[in-house]
Amino acid sequence: MGSFSFGKDEKLCSQKLIGELFLSGNTFLCYPLKVVWKIEVLETPHPAQVVFSVPKRLFKRAHDRNLLKRRMREAYRLRKHELYELLDSNGKKIVFMLVYIAKEELEFKQLESAMNKVIAKFGKSIAE
Repeated sequence: MGSFSFGKDEKLCSQKLIGELFLSGNTFLCYPLKVVWKIEVLETPHPAQVVFSVPKRLFKRAHDRNLLKRRMREAYRLRKHELYELLDSNGKKIVFMLVYIAKEELEFKQLESAMNKVIAKFGKSIAE
């Protein structure tokens, strides 16, 4: 089992890659998360880079958006080792974005179960 940290090199910061995600990325839904992903050649030692987003249109106050992003990051951090094992076994690297689409603020348990579904769907999508 690997590290449970979530470092800077695991975060997707490149505006160019984020733009490419929206132009030519694949999408699926695991309520309350929308996932936009793309297989990419990355120079990092990690097999995945991720960015988290909560729309200002749904949550006007910054502290509400920050709370939801913090919960999403924590749910990802605890489950990312499963995704990394899956990607390493297939020899692929991906970039993806998790967008919160629910209109109400959900508890951490609900986000954690959604993150489990996201990783399971990645398993089906990447294996194809």
